Amino acid sequence: MGWLVTENTSSALALPAVQPNQGSAVANSSLDTKPKKKICCACPDTKKLRDECIVQHGEDACSKWIEAHKTCLRAEGFNI
Repeated sequence: MGWLVTENTSSALALPAVQPNQGSAVANSSLDTKPKKKICCACPDTKKLRDECIVQHGEDACSKWIEAHKTCLRAEGFNI
């Protein structure tokens, strides 16, 4: 980033030069896939449904809710 120096009668200020936006924010956000939450706090709705189903019916009967929770976690940026 370049610096723009402007002189004032009292002092000199160094400010970052403003450059036109060339979509860098969009590119950075698409490259940044790191989750913003801890995995334990992500997707509480699907987690609750998954856990209740497993407790009541067993893991084999709840594959729909397990997959729904995995899909939600992937959408939040987790690699599972």
